[in-house]
Amino acid sequence: MTKGWAREFARKGAKIRVNAVSPGYTRTPMIESVPAKVLEPIIARTPLGRLAEIQDIANAVLFLCSDDSVFITGQVLRVDGGLVL
Repeated sequence: MTKGWAREFARKGAKIRVNAVSPGYTRTPMIESVPAKVLEPIIARTPLGRLAEIQDIANAVLFLCSDDSVFITGQVLRVDGGLVL
């Protein structure tokens, strides 16, 4: 859907960029209920060695909303500490 919409808007000359953010495991109130024995192996497999903080995800979204990403469209940005490499 991201690629299709990005292509469609670009083709029509719209100045609309379409991107998606794919967050990894993020420290939120919901994940606090997950047992440590479940989270520890995930953290161990994550190259950056920790769960994402909410601010990590927000910073990625802020980047995509800024003029710094003006030439980026049709992409999925993984914010997962390298878990999916």
